[in-house]
Amino acid sequence: MISQVRETLEAIVGHRWVKARAPELAPYDADGLPGYRATPSLAVFPGTRDEVIAVVRALARTGTAWVPRGAGTGLSGGALAHDVVLIGLNRLTRIIDVDPINRFARVEPGVVNARLSRDTTRFGLQYAPDPSSQTACTIGGNVAENAGGPHCLKYGVTLNHILECEVVLPDGTVTRLGGAYAEQDGYDLLGAFVGSEGCFGIATEVTVRLVPLPDAIHTLLADFASVQEAARAVSRIIASGIVPAALEMMDNATIRCVEASIYAAGYPVDAAAVLLCEVDGVAEGLDEDVSIIRDACLATGARSVTVATSADDRTRLWQGRKKAFGAMGRLSPALVVQDAVVPRTKLPDVLTAIDAIAAQYDVRVCNVFHAGDGNLHPNIPYNAHDPEESARVHDAMSSIMQVCIAAGGTITGEHGVGLDKLPYMDTLFDAASLDAMCRVRSVFDPDRRANPGKVVPVHACKEWHGTHV
Repeated sequence: MISQVRETLEAIVGHRWVKARAPELAPYDADGLPGYRATPSLAVFPGTRDEVIAVVRALARTGTAWVPRGAGTGLSGGALAHDVVLIGLNRLTRIIDVDPINRFARVEPGVVNARLSRDTTRFGLQYAPDPSSQTACTIGGNVAENAGGPHCLKYGVTLNHILECEVVLPDGTVTRLGGAYAEQDGYDLLGAFVGSEGCFGIATEVTVRLVPLPDAIHTLLADFASVQEAARAVSRIIASGIVPAALEMMDNATIRCVEASIYAAGYPVDAAAVLLCEVDGVAEGLDEDVSIIRDACLATGARSVTVATSADDRTRLWQGRKKAFGAMGRLSPALVVQDAVVPRTKLPDVLTAIDAIAAQYDVRVCNVFHAGDGNLHPNIPYNAHDPEESARVHDAMSSIMQVCIAAGGTITGEHGVGLDKLPYMDTLFDAASLDAMCRVRSVFDPDRRANPGKVVPVHACKEWHGTHV
């Protein structure tokens, strides 16, 4: 069967762009989260929109399951294909059109996030969502995961910046969701598609909203003698009425890791935590915002608050934050990155609980996260080849997730459910809610051939009693 599928796909994309040998498939057996491994039966890499459509239709005719994949930077095991076909979209890299008057751009799914903003700055515009992996991650993957980033506090997540998608549904039907120029009547199917983690189909063209570059930007760094003081400063800043463009926290373990790497940003290595805060917009009034934020940090115990004095200083401060995950690669062979959201006011208690969990399981936790919207990213560096250590890491992460849920939080802010968060879906949602999710999925993919076995536990689907995984 798979040999016939291979021949069919080779006829569409060419022999070079279908991979079936074990060494060729090895690079695709994991995403950015090393705890999960799955090998595709084969991988196909269409180079055009028409080839994507033809591939999906060919797989539909044979009832073959498949998983779409972009850059593979995801952190939930969501782009893993276990013995099914992997459809790689990294060859579709065209910026089709930029309309500076109406402030949107049409792009293919393989366009790298950072490239889009670079290409639109000449018009005084930018694509605002900026995941930490933005130099590698793609727009198609951002749409699938509803990616966020440090600046989502003010600008919103991917969903807030997607106007329209051309989508190939799992049966090969091509449709358009949303609209570039106006809101569409009826149900918000575009809103359902963004964040569907590849379970509803493949976006072959994405129309993104562009926003003006700010007139002025001020970036502040506040350092604290305790994590709890930094966490309280977050709530105090938001309570002041100011919505920063970004409000990020790093603890001492992260600070030391960054400062020992090539990404050193000048963070004080004796600080228990730092807050990186940015305000932007019209220059008039920003100085007052800076003053209010400085006062809020000092009132909650900041040892010092400094303001970047040049574009180079600002870039250096952000490099340390954006490359923190990369810097952690120096600590151990593997890194598990968790993703949960809690109310901002619960940050001090939750961070204290995470510290206790780290001690209980004898693991090292490095916290670096989007404090402004309570989106936690506890990271644990470890040796994935050590079964005993891996088990402790798994138990620690499970305990952290339960603490976040108990605090009134949720299990993902931007990394998606994928495989990693499946065990927590029953805890967070009741049976009726899970079944409703299954029924929505059935509208797009009744046969469960698109990214099977992801996001919603199969046992929760009343109308579905099997899986292709």
